[in-house]
Amino acid sequence: MNFKIAVIKGDGIGPEIVDEAIKVLNKVGEKYYHNFEFTELLAGGIAIDKTGHNLPEETLEACKKSNAVILGAVGGPKWDSLPGNDRPEKALLGLRKELNLYSNIRPAMMFDVLKDACPLKPELVKGGLDIVIVRELTGGIYFGKKFTKNDYACDYMEYSKYEIERIAHQAFKIAEARNKHVTSVDKANVLETSRLWRKTVAEVSKSYPNVKLDNLYVDNAAMQLVINPKQFDVIVTENMFGDILSDEASMITGSIGMLPSASLGDNNFGMYEPIHGSAPDIAGQGKANPIATILSIAMMLKYTLSLHKEAESIENAVKRALEQGARTADIRKYEEKIITTEEMGNIIAGNIE
Repeated sequence: MNFKIAVIKGDGIGPEIVDEAIKVLNKVGEKYYHNFEFTELLAGGIAIDKTGHNLPEETLEACKKSNAVILGAVGGPKWDSLPGNDRPEKALLGLRKELNLYSNIRPAMMFDVLKDACPLKPELVKGGLDIVIVRELTGGIYFGKKFTKNDYACDYMEYSKYEIERIAHQAFKIAEARNKHVTSVDKANVLETSRLWRKTVAEVSKSYPNVKLDNLYVDNAAMQLVINPKQFDVIVTENMFGDILSDEASMITGSIGMLPSASLGDNNFGMYEPIHGSAPDIAGQGKANPIATILSIAMMLKYTLSLHKEAESIENAVKRALEQGARTADIRKYEEKIITTEEMGNIIAGNIE
């Protein structure tokens, strides 16, 4: 089969980690007789430098014509002095909004061979950790009206019932295929948007009688992730809360360099990226961990292209590489040998079966 993939390598370590993910994807294509046609596009800081815009129109149009989008990372201190709307990170929000990517799926899994990297007590994560955070991605305070006037600034948090319904359905569908438990996170004791959120999620839950629904305030949810993470199966929450909680969950697993994400819209069209940033301090040094990007590719095969066997082959190849002792700097113990970004990609590609 033939698939058109838009590739936005971005800034910092973005090009390095995306190159290794493409290497693995091409190996999957060879093994399973698929052809992946890649179109490289600009967004973020590099786009500002080359075109004067953080998200060129041609990038958006090419993404819309593709089957899926692979994104590395955007941003860096080089562009920190730019106004908010001109910064590289604004390109990421623009892609999500223009491509209608309203659902962000972030698995937080702990590989057994990396359990010593978990900062929690061993008894809290005994038997492993497997949480999925479903974050609403195109609403809330990040996309609400905002303005600054002299010494006053304002950001509006806004949600419609429709926006909440569609993300809730996504969470319940995922939970149905897992452990049938959804935890909805809000701040309904304070925020009107959260009161609408809680009411709407409860209504949606009636369509999924086999899935248990719990509600937590966001501050309690943050504490519970640290003191009892195994209680969670699927967490669904609004944009800003999801941004914070998913980063917290990533560190519980041991390294932010290990975790992938999928941003999905209608008909399962998606953009796939690691949850970490551009890490400009290690860019070009071969120190970056490409596993999060490679696992994002596996999510692309599963969620958008419906190639489940192929996705599983990547997940197994990553697990095998870790069992073989392959370690980039962020996940190694003191006595373990550090390998480069490229070496990690080569080992995982070689493990594809």
